Amino acid sequence: MKVKYTEETPRKILDYSEEELQLSSKDVEDVAEIFKTPLSGAYNWDYTIQDNRIAKLYELGKKLNWNVSLDIDWNRPLVVSDDIPVMFWDEYPPYKNLSDDKKREFLRHRGASQFSQFLHGEQGALLVASQLVSCAPTYQAKLYAASQAFDEARHVEAFTKYIQERSKLMYPIGSGLKSLLDKILTDERWDLKLIGMQIIIEGLALAAFNTAKAVTPDPVLKDVLHLIIRDEARHVTFGVNYLEEYIENLSEEEKEDRAMFAYEACVVSKERLFPTDVFRRFGWDENEARDFSNNAGFALEFQRLLFSRVVPNLSRIGLLTDKVRPLYDKLGVLEFESHSTDGDISWAELEKPLDLTG
Repeated sequence: MKVKYTEETPRKILDYSEEELQLSSKDVEDVAEIFKTPLSGAYNWDYTIQDNRIAKLYELGKKLNWNVSLDIDWNRPLVVSDDIPVMFWDEYPPYKNLSDDKKREFLRHRGASQFSQFLHGEQGALLVASQLVSCAPTYQAKLYAASQAFDEARHVEAFTKYIQERSKLMYPIGSGLKSLLDKILTDERWDLKLIGMQIIIEGLALAAFNTAKAVTPDPVLKDVLHLIIRDEARHVTFGVNYLEEYIENLSEEEKEDRAMFAYEACVVSKERLFPTDVFRRFGWDENEARDFSNNAGFALEFQRLLFSRVVPNLSRIGLLTDKVRPLYDKLGVLEFESHSTDGDISWAELEKPLDLTG
């Protein structure tokens, strides 16, 4: 086993050929980027169940475990459409001037970049969940964080397998997502980790996963996303229910600090929607392409769809304070405040058995 330690995030786009996938462990060098944290752990000596909702979510997590290798049929042929869809990029001259083959290549790379950000986000969730096992103060939170860590490991495995065996391209983590993960992982406060991961990152990811599942023609990706969505729904529900009571007991100064952190996390998360590495690969001006994408009608609606899941959850846990409300209004997402939240548990939905036939 060879491990290369680095202080910088690798920026190489990986292209997985059949030969590369057959490498032995002796030929592989793992690249590990180091981060340091002032994390303080906490024992809990009560071992008491304080909230039956959290206990039930934990039980569901154990009951609905699934196996990446066994519960998904990976042998089905990859379904890829040769059609070039009508889309907002048609009005962008650098894209408009591409040949049809180059347009297909752009769409392939854009999709690969999206899947890669899914994967990198899941590794971040795995690391945060493992931290929460140590630093969360209550017995129930530690148990749930441990079960979530196993879920996230499974998600990392599933997206890695999909990328290496089917999409064949892996993009590096985007700068926005990386900076947010760095902030969450290196902050000493356990509740900011919970807010950043369970409410912001996983809330946005859940909306993005549902959108990707609805539009992909690949039955394998549909199954992967279907199973991951079920897990993520439990994670976000846990975060909303657990944080609701905790934040209520904070001082006003502490609440405002968490509220501003959540807003800043939303702004950074918005940046992860732009595949700047793809723009760079095709020789486009990154800022110009980003601005065009940001102002396109479809892109704006997609961004709003993502935040329609996060904003009501922030409102429910008390982090849409009077000071930050105008900031969300400028983002154009404050109207979602009254939408249903993930704190309203639909047990019938969460308890459905694993089923890939629907």
